[in-house]
Amino acid sequence: MNTFGENVLEDATVQEVLQTGTDLRKYSAEIEKELKDVENKSIQDYIKESQNIASLHNQICDCDNILAQAVTHPLSQFIDDISVSETLINSILDIPVVDKAFISQLMILNHKINFVKEQNFKDAKCSQDVMEVLEKLRIKAVTKIRLYLLEQVSKFRKPLANYQVPQSVLLKNKFLFEFLMGQERNTAAEISSEYVETMSKVYFSYFKSYDSRLMKLSYEEAATKDDLMGIEDTGSRGGLFHKATLKHKTTVFTIGNRGDILTTQIEAPVIVPHAAQKSGTKVTLFRSEQYALLDNACREYLFLSEFFVVKGKEMGPHYVARRYAELSGAMIGLSESFPNDLVNDLLTQLQEEVELFILKMAAVFQQRKDQLIFLINNYDMILSVLMERTKDHCKEAEAFRNQLTTRSNEYVEEILSPHFGGIIQFVRESESMLEKEQHDELKHLERKSLQLVQSFSNTWKKSLEELQSEILRSFPSLVTGGALLQLALTTLVQYYHRFHKLLTPNAKSQLTNIHHIMVEIKKYKTNF
Repeated sequence: MNTFGENVLEDATVQEVLQTGTDLRKYSAEIEKELKDVENKSIQDYIKESQNIASLHNQICDCDNILAQAVTHPLSQFIDDISVSETLINSILDIPVVDKAFISQLMILNHKINFVKEQNFKDAKCSQDVMEVLEKLRIKAVTKIRLYLLEQVSKFRKPLANYQVPQSVLLKNKFLFEFLMGQERNTAAEISSEYVETMSKVYFSYFKSYDSRLMKLSYEEAATKDDLMGIEDTGSRGGLFHKATLKHKTTVFTIGNRGDILTTQIEAPVIVPHAAQKSGTKVTLFRSEQYALLDNACREYLFLSEFFVVKGKEMGPHYVARRYAELSGAMIGLSESFPNDLVNDLLTQLQEEVELFILKMAAVFQQRKDQLIFLINNYDMILSVLMERTKDHCKEAEAFRNQLTTRSNEYVEEILSPHFGGIIQFVRESESMLEKEQHDELKHLERKSLQLVQSFSNTWKKSLEELQSEILRSFPSLVTGGALLQLALTTLVQYYHRFHKLLTPNAKSQLTNIHHIMVEIKKYKTNF
């Protein structure tokens, strides 16, 4: 209390009142009057601004409603994603696999399982409450699907069965296998193996029977020792005891209409043995058998691709390229000690054919980036084998080295484009305008350059991380992946310097300093 009194006495206003001898009662009344005036004035100001205050109040209420809706929607969606309804449980337990309702609920179950896994990874406590229920439903669904698919596969084993019928049934319910692929890969592998084993036996039995029945339709008469070009034709002399040697003798020495097999009849319907006459040549029968094989293989390929969810293509070195590299390396190694022009010519022809084959295989991929990855992997593997088996300066190694360099540079441009494509395009356009002295057009790009600078400053670190991850993941050889990563980073730095030269002083001041970039790039230096 004494401390409070001392603080009051030390106040400047109180000191002034005491020094002037002012009556404290009068002074208090004056202060109270002033406060009352200020209060009344504030009330008047409030009344004048009442409409604005009311409007502000409404805006605040609207904001509260908007925020409530913004929270409510994701929250309700989260609850829907993580909760397990009674309908879902009953459908998985009781409804037959082929029922549309089961497929529909199975899709929901698949989504919930994946969603809970994601939330569990984020340490969400609520995911623990439903994991046990979802796991039991998953096991029940997998069990029912497995039994159903094995039953469908067994139908292919029935004699004289039209296997296209069960295939069409399986395609209608292809999500069943997709569910197994995502939730129980061992069971999916079991189904795949069972189908492959079953259909292998079916096709083997079918074509073995078809071949044996087809060959019975060939000519009974066959050429004998009397059907030689130089033998004397006794029929022209006639005679009492003359005997014709061969009814279809002309077919021994002429092609006849057999050439039509490769042109007009190449896609003719296959021969049905029990309905065909016994008058077919072996060429005709061979075409029919091969066409039947091709037709069945195409149908089976389409079914396998769609039902068993065959996605993606191998971008690693092709086995044909590997075998060529081993063979070519061995032959070139021998030729270096024992030169032979004929062998060299054959090796050159083989090299050309292999290069065309690799290009043809690369064309299977839709995206240019994937094509380049495939080409680089194959060229790099061939070059590595040739370097081990031959001298560095052999023409084959030099040819593949040039191909590898060309494709690597193209790949680097392709891989940089998603992350730094705007800067690369800006540099090319601006440098082209400078060469053509189009200075007015160049000024119009200043605004675009500022946007690129801002975007680069915000994303360059993350882009470097993604760049490293994608490159090293695409190439099985760490040496090749590391070399391409360094080439990509070097190319990026070159584009950065060219970009920096084209910027205005204002834009340059906002661009990330090259020293920061170089420090970050050094972190990605490979040691292999």
